[in-house]
Amino acid sequence: MGVSTSGPDQGIAVVTVDFPPVNALPVQGWYDLADAVRAAGRDPEVRCVVLAAEGRGFNAGVDIKEMQRDTASGGHGALVGANRGCAEAFSAVYACEVPVVAAVQGFCLGGGIGLVGNADAIVASDDATFGLPELDRGALGAATHLARLVPQHLMRALYYTSRTATAQELHAHGSVWRVVPRGELHDTAMELAREITKKDGYLLRLAKAALNGIDPVDVHRSYRFEQGFTFEANLSGVADRVRDTFGKEARS
Repeated sequence: MGVSTSGPDQGIAVVTVDFPPVNALPVQGWYDLADAVRAAGRDPEVRCVVLAAEGRGFNAGVDIKEMQRDTASGGHGALVGANRGCAEAFSAVYACEVPVVAAVQGFCLGGGIGLVGNADAIVASDDATFGLPELDRGALGAATHLARLVPQHLMRALYYTSRTATAQELHAHGSVWRVVPRGELHDTAMELAREITKKDGYLLRLAKAALNGIDPVDVHRSYRFEQGFTFEANLSGVADRVRDTFGKEARS
């Protein structure tokens, strides 16, 4: 359980997340993921990083239970830690020195959108769904990254309703490279990574820096701006009220 890195092919680092049962990451998990992605990108032998996950879903966001336990004891350490940890992990994917390919299966929710929205390419299984249930969980954030996956008005409708979009829908919008049966997900992501690694390693790093430099939105600043409203929701008490309701519904 945790975050691991492997090198199945020359030039490719696979960073795998495994936090059963649903890959809802605790605070330390986000930091571990950030460290793993940064380390892989700094490795001069690596030309592409594949971000993958074990289990039935790619990512379910932050560990709500960890946050609820901390809030119940009167603290906000888990909230601050989760916000900083998510910012670190999202930033690590975006700023990784080499291209990052996300291999997404099942659900990709909350913080998962922050990861794939900052990736360079996405390969998804045909059962993958993408969404931000933040308003159902007393939080805000990652609209910055959902806006990189779908057009503006669709992003807003998905955000306000907490609905999800399918991998096929994102493929139609051009944000998912390929949609394949789950059993073919790993091989398809590796196929794209191998094609990328055929390019000159130094030139790839220049290309990544150049593409980030021409982005119309500063994803780091934009996401941190969103997080300010998450803190306001918590200070006002509405976040706890909504999270408690979410917890009861999840148990029923």
